[in-house]
Amino acid sequence: MSVLFVFVAASAQKLKKADKAILANLQAHIQYLADDKLEGRRAGSEGEQLAMEYIIGQFKAIGLSPKGTEYYPQSFEINEGKKIDSITYFIINNNKLETGKDYFPFPFSPDKKIEALPAIAIQEADMPWFVDLAEPLEENKNNPHFDMEEYIRTNSKKAADRGASAVILYNSSGIDDKLVFNGKDKSEQSPVPVIYITTETAKKYFKDKTATLDIKFRTSISVKNRIGHNVVGYIDNRAATTVILGAHFDHLGYGQDGNSMLRTGEKLIHNGADDNASGTAALIELARILKTSKAKNNNYLFIAFSGEELGLFGSKYFTDHPTIDLSTVNYMLNMDMVGRLNDSTKVLAVGGYGTSPKWASVINTQDKKLPFVIKIDSSGSGPSDHTSFYRKDIPVLFFFTGQHRDYHRPSDDADKINYTGELNVVNYINSIINNLDKENQKLAFLKTREVQMGTRAFSVTMGIMPDYTYSGNGVRADGVTEGRPASKAGLQTGDVIIQLGDYPVSSVETYMQTLGKFKKGDKTKVKFKRGNETIEAPVEF
Repeated sequence: MSVLFVFVAASAQKLKKADKAILANLQAHIQYLADDKLEGRRAGSEGEQLAMEYIIGQFKAIGLSPKGTEYYPQSFEINEGKKIDSITYFIINNNKLETGKDYFPFPFSPDKKIEALPAIAIQEADMPWFVDLAEPLEENKNNPHFDMEEYIRTNSKKAADRGASAVILYNSSGIDDKLVFNGKDKSEQSPVPVIYITTETAKKYFKDKTATLDIKFRTSISVKNRIGHNVVGYIDNRAATTVILGAHFDHLGYGQDGNSMLRTGEKLIHNGADDNASGTAALIELARILKTSKAKNNNYLFIAFSGEELGLFGSKYFTDHPTIDLSTVNYMLNMDMVGRLNDSTKVLAVGGYGTSPKWASVINTQDKKLPFVIKIDSSGSGPSDHTSFYRKDIPVLFFFTGQHRDYHRPSDDADKINYTGELNVVNYINSIINNLDKENQKLAFLKTREVQMGTRAFSVTMGIMPDYTYSGNGVRADGVTEGRPASKAGLQTGDVIIQLGDYPVSSVETYMQTLGKFKKGDKTKVKFKRGNETIEAPVEF
């Protein structure tokens, strides 16, 4: 039976007093969160800290109980990759080179200290070996599939097997090798240090190939982390079940993490008014509404997530380290980009429709009294935080007013928000909560089809949802879709892919690059780890 929703369809001319207050609050929240002084709210930044403090202040004022791990906040680590430690040095003939300018160790180098007198032209056992990259660059200059870093990893291991104590690389050719320190490299550690000497420095010290050099160096690479924060507040109605409402409050900062749609290279603040100050503002106002609501048959947990833009870091951390018993969760509602309702099309997209049979009776797509058109999507997964809860077998709904040209650009500012449209979305979500509360039933959960995260299109897919928070070597499957190549090859959730065909997979980035080398119908092998066991299986795309 379809439930008839009764709520205010707000318009600029006919607003009730309560709606005017919500509208003003939405404007205040978004204008603060999307202000330049927060510098784009990049997860783990000072701007994120300011946003966190603002949300905490709002939760306190509303009267929500703290439900984080450190009062309202719940902190979690964000792995930024690797960094060259300050104790790293390289000295040639008593001349100290400048790290990053004259040389750099590859991130897979072990922590090692070496003093030696090697000859440039002679590759002796237990001595550093000098390797000129000119020959492989020349041989592969017309090969678009040549991977210089993989060539270096493979051949450095071979050199170590033959007795080299270190590998010192340089490039005497005029071909740009494009080598830089790649902190995102998650390759397995090399048995010996691998160091790149820049072309100008190599010209200075390696001109005479017959020379013997006095070399002293130390390599030290460590993990680089920053701390992100979820903000968690709670309304305890002493009910048996809890409804979770969530929205991420982080954004892109200056685009340092490579997720900006701006391709000019400019360092500009990405304020993220719609993505997702809008969802955060809606979360705060729903907390205010539900604090005094008569809907008391559920408790309410409000979570402002961080790290969503990096791959659902905050929501995944919460679902792995929940501050309530997840088995008591009734359902989860996620609001991401709910501030740009188009006045012409008036479309509100609602995802997760297939995650419970109950949604069909509470989401009426034919209701002409609604101030927008509902477009449903059945999938419980996708590129936002509801996915983390869907993976814990919790029914979800995802509210989204649509993509626009300001997405992930510096132009996503507060003056472009459709505040009246967002007010209508808030009232609609509140009406769903109230109608479900009256029925007072725990919703049944259903599995749905999977939606792959990411924006790049490939001709093939394995059918896994990568765990973007995984910092080890390879790609861990956070989910495996039935009937797709990974599932047919026997992969399970939690398995770590380390090789596809002849291509080692060290990270999500190399996994994506490797997928691009295959086409539909190709057959190869996938190598993956399950615990301490390494498994190889045939796979067909």
